Amino acid sequence: VSNYENILGTSLEFKMTSTSEAEVAKAEQVALKEIKRLSNIFSAYDVNSEFSQWMKQDLNKPVKVSNELFEMLSLFDSWKEKTNGALDASAAVASQLWRNAAAKRELPSKLALKNAVATMKTKHYLLNSADLTVTRLDNSTLVMNSFAKSYIINKATEAAFAAAQVSNVVVNIGGDLVTKGNEKDLIHVTNPFENAENDAPLAKLLVGNKAVATSGNYRRGIQIGKNWYSHIVDPRTAMPVDGIISATVIAENAVDAGALATAFNILTLAESKELSEKVEGAEYLIVTKSGKIVTSSGWNKYVIAEEKKLEKPELEASSAFQKGWDPKFELAVSFQFNAIEDNTHRPFAAIWVENDKRESIRNLALWYNKPKWIPDLRNWYRINGERFNADKQNYASVTGATRNPGKYTVKWDGKDDAGKYVPQGKYTIIIETAKEHGTDEILRQPMQLLKAPVKVTHNGNVEIS
Repeated sequence: VSNYENILGTSLEFKMTSTSEAEVAKAEQVALKEIKRLSNIFSAYDVNSEFSQWMKQDLNKPVKVSNELFEMLSLFDSWKEKTNGALDASAAVASQLWRNAAAKRELPSKLALKNAVATMKTKHYLLNSADLTVTRLDNSTLVMNSFAKSYIINKATEAAFAAAQVSNVVVNIGGDLVTKGNEKDLIHVTNPFENAENDAPLAKLLVGNKAVATSGNYRRGIQIGKNWYSHIVDPRTAMPVDGIISATVIAENAVDAGALATAFNILTLAESKELSEKVEGAEYLIVTKSGKIVTSSGWNKYVIAEEKKLEKPELEASSAFQKGWDPKFELAVSFQFNAIEDNTHRPFAAIWVENDKRESIRNLALWYNKPKWIPDLRNWYRINGERFNADKQNYASVTGATRNPGKYTVKWDGKDDAGKYVPQGKYTIIIETAKEHGTDEILRQPMQLLKAPVKVTHNGNVEIS
């Protein structure tokens, strides 16, 4: 397992299986190279990318483009038709309108929305497959994000699998992934209502030789006044979507999975069902704003059934109040890894809670790629090393709405590792980070946890802010 940050504007995880570490390293480097190559074609943020250079060309002038860019623009045309306009490269027009409105702290005018819709409805380019030329027809802003990430995941997985002697490859970029090989991958579907790193997943899946993608509005968006607006907009209305907060799709390839996941945030449930039935092998889980969960007929064949625990909330609450911890409270720890540059490995990290006697009472998170590197987390290992076991749950892939690179949140519900509430009092939140053959950094934040809510900010260290 390898983790990187700031890849295509989010996080990247590789999981590869082989009898040789050298072959895994080879496959990983090939995949990274392919991701970089395709990013140099599709990026709307890199002024030197092929896409950005094409966008600067004169209107009504046929321009020869690469096979990849031609295919990407063709995919947008195809999916725009399949979704009756719900997916459109020019959705960036509406997105920019809403970002500008947020900067002014006011809603877009009805006229501005009407003009944006009119702009997005027009045809923006002509494709000529005979000579691989594309002709720009207007100056509308176009962005490849919706398909570029999915397309790149497909290609990176294929490249890694073909380049080295690996039996299994999983490429996960920002919660969208492809798994290819002999083994099925354990995948946790993020709960959009409880989406911290250590929150219980909405579902656990076992998937092999498929793609899984999730799109949702619970991690990215804009605030105007008291209202939160999704970053996903409907090109047909120029309005941010509102009824669906998350859609997860399993499909034969990442482009289909990503396109459907995004479209399902925009379409009605009936339209989503109709569209999915036209894509062979597609299954989905949709979560509405009200919390309703809607799944396709074949979704459950991928779900891992778990034994339901007998819950006694009234006893837990009673126990909690006797000890002083209010079960309605939880502690959220938000942090960001510093100095993240292209292709920088995410450090290993352990996050835990100590009481005023400096006893470890709760492990909140443990991130690593190989058990042999766990001792590099020296402080955590000194306390927990004897009872550490390499749990396969630590290697589970996660599918969720795309996050910003390097930013994470974990939660503490006031319970110890045995599941019992702790008393109110003084506790210390500890975050330790380490890199292979690198530095070991530790951050300690003492807190007085009583009845009233409290917020504290730590200055951070070399690795974390």
